[in-house]
Amino acid sequence: MYHAVGHAPAAAIRALSVSPEAFADQMSLLAERGFTPVSTAHLAQAWRDGAPLPLRPVLITFDDGYRGVREHALPVLHRHGFPSTLFVTTGWLRGAYEIDGAALDTMLDWDEVRELAAEGAEIGGHSHTHPQLDQLPDDRLRYELEHCRELVAEQLGVRPVSFAYPYGYSDRRVRRAVRSAGFAQALAVGNASADPRQGPFALRRMTVRRGTGIEEFARLVEGRAIARAFARDRALTKAYALVRGSRRLVRKASRAHV
Repeated sequence: MYHAVGHAPAAAIRALSVSPEAFADQMSLLAERGFTPVSTAHLAQAWRDGAPLPLRPVLITFDDGYRGVREHALPVLHRHGFPSTLFVTTGWLRGAYEIDGAALDTMLDWDEVRELAAEGAEIGGHSHTHPQLDQLPDDRLRYELEHCRELVAEQLGVRPVSFAYPYGYSDRRVRRAVRSAGFAQALAVGNASADPRQGPFALRRMTVRRGTGIEEFARLVEGRAIARAFARDRALTKAYALVRGSRRLVRKASRAHV
């Protein structure tokens, strides 16, 4: 799971960015070790149908829609012939639907998103305003999912079938809503390898950061020392899950007394 790719990303996204040089080295490693990138839709459909996957399949995904993905990542992906999945936050992309001041850094515009799609990237949904979906009431949740899907379909002429949860947050209600909105599969974070037993609406990914060195990257894609690499992330995720659960209970209680 990637976010921004750039030399000098904004401070708000720097920790979750990678340099162009690091990204190029990581893609070269995948090629040298015989990995075969696939799109999210390809992976999920193969697991549904029981169809064989290519040798050593791997997902390359980008969240949000930062412009550096087109500028720095696309040439590398093109050189290797690698497909990828770009999950766009439609209200952050530059253009007619842009929400002023919402994006964390310079974003793609819709022409650039179309260019990525033409180069073999699957374009998926990532909500309209990038909220914590599990904290939203039902009507707002439906809007975030359906509006995002409608805008992607309007701009690209194809309805997106894959979704990525903003911040990786979801619960049973959110996953049902994603399915009802017309998406066929969805990705969380989880910092673990994806596995068909997780179900098509809770597939996991591993975070690649500014501080992810090439040796650590190699261990992660080979499936080694994953738990150790993300031990802190998992502890924080569990703690924050309790906080979000408490918030939901408070809101339910408040609505019950209205």
